[in-house]
Order: sequence, then structure tokens, then C-alpha cells
Amino acid sequence: MAFWCQRDSYAREFTTTVVSCCPAELQTEGSNGKKEVLSGFQVVLEDTVLFPEGGGQPDDRGTINDISVLRVTRRGEQADHFTQTPLDPGSQVLVRVDWERRFDHMQQHSGQHLITAVADHLFKLKTTSWELGRFRSAIELDTPSMTAEQVAAIEQSVNEKIRDRLPVNVRELSLDDPEVEQVSGRGLPDDHAGPIRVVNIEGVDSNMCCGTHVSNLSDLQNNLNLLRDLAVHIAHSLRNSPDWGGVVILHRKEGDSEFMNIIANEIGSEETLLFLTVGDEKGGGLFLLAGPPASVETLGPRVAEVLEGKGAGKKGRFQGKATKMSRRMEAQALLQDYISTQSAKE
Repeated sequence: MAFWCQRDSYAREFTTTVVSCCPAELQTEGSNGKKEVLSGFQVVLEDTVLFPEGGGQPDDRGTINDISVLRVTRRGEQADHFTQTPLDPGSQVLVRVDWERRFDHMQQHSGQHLITAVADHLFKLKTTSWELGRFRSAIELDTPSMTAEQVAAIEQSVNEKIRDRLPVNVRELSLDDPEVEQVSGRGLPDDHAGPIRVVNIEGVDSNMCCGTHVSNLSDLQNNLNLLRDLAVHIAHSLRNSPDWGGVVILHRKEGDSEFMNIIANEIGSEETLLFLTVGDEKGGGLFLLAGPPASVETLGPRVAEVLEGKGAGKKGRFQGKATKMSRRMEAQALLQDYISTQSAKE
């Protein structure tokens, strides 16, 4: 079946009836990292506003009559809700969803569909797997590496479609509907029951999916989660570039400090100077210099001075604000001269 959370992803609460409540156990990871087993109850409802994990998307959190739901899983046509307090079968209950977690999942999942479709359309790169995480999603494409130009093209197309406010709609098809054969998907689980859900981004993508989604790409709000996912790809592209070494430079108009730090973290090199900047090339912005600690300690304040900004750093990383991003080329020349001088000394 399709649960209420799948029919209306924006529903935050729902009144339904308890079908059954049976003793159960839940294995969790404790604060010390060790596995713990919780005793409680598996509650089945007639319908639910809480999404059971599946299709790469984690389950929702929420409450049933203000009782916390610690896990939601799908079993055939029903959803099992784990609680530590029993609920009476036949009683009416109010189910509320943790909206912040739900909306984050909706944004990330729709963002994944969008990036996947654009990567396929522009470069025939298929998505082989994806994972929706607590802080960012990871999308794996069937290529060992991507160029910075490819990443930039995907980012530009994704942002254009978000700005175009393209609608996202969900349809339900019967298993014997001939249209099912025309819809992309990774197959149905063995215990699938009920209609097939098809998520469609107007003019961009049509895919079988059980997850929750936004109703319009504008709800992604040019979501920086997309930029963060792309930051990982940028880092790998830089690392695998034939120009790797010496001073590695990247400037992007869109981004933030976290975006630059993700790139630096993913690269993780202390052998090369990495100079990253974001912002308007004719105005102000942010910068990050990473690399050998001694070099960064020497060069960081000098880069800040050239960019007429200020910053601070430690342990091989210096970052700050710049008021004159137009002087970026001067900062690059400073770094390259430094590397050339060090190489000559060696």
C-alpha cells in the first residue's frame, strides 16, 4: 500500500487507529558506540504519517499520542512503529512527524533525483548508488572521476531548474499498467505490495520511488546541500587532475565556508597548497588556504592582506573574509612565487 506520508509528504499529523501492539526489541547504538537492545512494542496502525525506511531514505521520527517513535520499518503492506510504551488496539491515536527531519529528507531526496537526472542527461553518467545521510547525501556515479568542468555544468543546470520552480508530482500506477514498463527504476522489493509510485520532475525525470519529496523544486531553495554534495565531487576531480601539485586553485561564485572546508577535508593533502575562494569576483567573498602547516602559517596573513581581508588559522589551514576578490590573481601569484622559491632551494 501507499501510506499517508507517501500520498501527502507535507502532512505533519494524522489521526488513525491502532491495529495491533506486540512486545518487541530494538537494537540501537548507544552513546559509547556499543550496541544496546531496547525492550518495547511494535505498533501497527491502519495508516501512518511516519515514513518507514526504504529506497535509500531513512525512516521518520515522531510521536503517537505524544509517545516517541524510535524506529519505523515496512513489512509488506504495513508499517511497524517501535515505541517503549504500549498502545491499545482499536484506540484512535494522533500521529505527529518530526517535521525538521522529514523536510530535510524531502529536500535531499528530491535533490538526489535532480542531480541524478542532470548527470545522466548531460554526460550519460548513471547513478549506481546513493545514501541519504544526517548531514549530507552521497551520490555514486559510474565513473572513476569527473572533471571540474563537468561538475560545474551539472551544478549550473541543477540551479537553473531550481530557479525555474519546476513542479514535482507523484502518481500511483497499478502493477499491470503498461506505463510501468516506460518508467525508470531499480526494481521493486520482493515484498512489494500495492500500487507503484512514480515521482516526476516536470520535463526532467520520471522514476519509481517510495520516498517523500518536495512538490516543487523551489523548495530546495538553491539548497546548499546540493553544493555540499558537489563539493565532494570537486575535491576528487582536483585530486585526480593532471595539474595536481604545487598550488591548486579554485574559485566559485556560490558557496560558503563549509563548502570550502568539505573540499579541503576530502583532499586531505599536506603536500600541496590549496587556495579556494567563493564570492563575487568584483566584490567580497571568503577564502581558504590549506597545505603544509609552516607554509600556510607564513602565507595565510599575506593572502589576507592582498585580498584586503582578515582571517585566522591553525594546523595547516587559514581562512577568512576578503573585501577585494578582484585581487585574487595577485594572491595566486604570491603563492606560486613562494612555491617556485621553495623548489629552487631544494
